[in-house]
Amino acid sequence: MKRKAIVRNFKDVEPVPCPCGSSTRIITKKDTDVANLHVTHIQDSKKHCHRNCTEYYYIIEGGGKMELDDDEVDLEPGVAILIPPGVFHRGYGDFRAVIFGVPAWDQNDEFFEE
Repeated sequence: MKRKAIVRNFKDVEPVPCPCGSSTRIITKKDTDVANLHVTHIQDSKKHCHRNCTEYYYIIEGGGKMELDDDEVDLEPGVAILIPPGVFHRGYGDFRAVIFGVPAWDQNDEFFEE
């Protein structure tokens, strides 16, 4: 069986509202269960975790803070964060991040802090 590469340009993908702000979902679970690739504009997200998905954030623009369970880190372009499943997290400020999720993000795997 021959596989086919996926090629998509950021400018051709419409951003969608999400609990983190606005996300341009370039590669999604519809494309592959393996991983997702999103570029998300975050100003004030809701604290949440994932049971199965490991998320990798790479800050590309702006700045702010990221809460990781009870810790808080400063964000600026160039900062990378690996968030394992079960870690509650929330970003705030005004920044854009490339977010890579493994396995691909699934809305049923997102749990909000009460």
